[in-house]
Amino acid sequence: MRVFVAIAESGSFVAGGKALGLTRSAAGKAIARLEAQLETRLFNRTTRSVALTRDGYGFYERCAQILQDIEEAEASIRQNFSSPSGVLRLSVPETWGKVVLLPFLKHTLATWPRLDIEVNFTDRVVDLVAEGFDLSLRLGNLPKDSQLIARTVQRIRPHLFASPDYLASSGVPGVPEDLRLHQRLIYGLSPQTADWTLFTAGNENVVVEGHSRIRFDSGEAICAAAVAGLGIAFLPAFLVARYVAEGTLVPVLPESGGAPLSMNVVYPNRKHLPAKVRLFIDSLVEHLATR
Repeated sequence: MRVFVAIAESGSFVAGGKALGLTRSAAGKAIARLEAQLETRLFNRTTRSVALTRDGYGFYERCAQILQDIEEAEASIRQNFSSPSGVLRLSVPETWGKVVLLPFLKHTLATWPRLDIEVNFTDRVVDLVAEGFDLSLRLGNLPKDSQLIARTVQRIRPHLFASPDYLASSGVPGVPEDLRLHQRLIYGLSPQTADWTLFTAGNENVVVEGHSRIRFDSGEAICAAAVAGLGIAFLPAFLVARYVAEGTLVPVLPESGGAPLSMNVVYPNRKHLPAKVRLFIDSLVEHLATR
């Protein structure tokens, strides 16, 4: 299995064998025995290249995972938890991932040199098991019938922001009800997404309704529109922190905000959680607790 994975990853019998201290001939014989045992061809061979067959590709994915599990099992016995290795595949919401996660990944790669990371940036809810992800970050709660495990890593509460130019020309809202007279920048292209629910300092909730002339399907686009003076945005702090620091956006009705949302790390329900996944989650929680 190790020989097969080494050849698959290097694309060469010579390089794959060399990585394991074997000659090309020994590596070739190992693959021949494996193919005979499986009764299928794993590689298409030419004089210039080696490529996985369809069966070979499927077998490679399973073998790579098995070998990684073996390595992590050995590490758990040695209590060698400080330096995870292998490939960690995760899926994250696009905007949150770019703004919040990327700085953490820089720290992670420097701290754990034996760990490789593959990141899928998407707002789509991925199927962790079917698509081969170790974990994902999701905003909001899981369905009650979910077979996944969720752990909250961050609480996110949206607030109101606008540019100084917009407020100078359109006025500053004094109470949440005043927002009905302003241009609200709405997230979501459905008419049902136009309402905002705000909670005041006294924990009273106010539903802000009314027509909005512009909608977006991107939080980043709403942020850019607010900076450009198109209206008032209802966004989480991580999206606007840079612009608030620059003074191109300012808080509006700072005592009022939306309901807190949970950013959860989600992973399959496994009896033995891989060390790399557990360490990554613990490190992420610690990192975000200081932010």
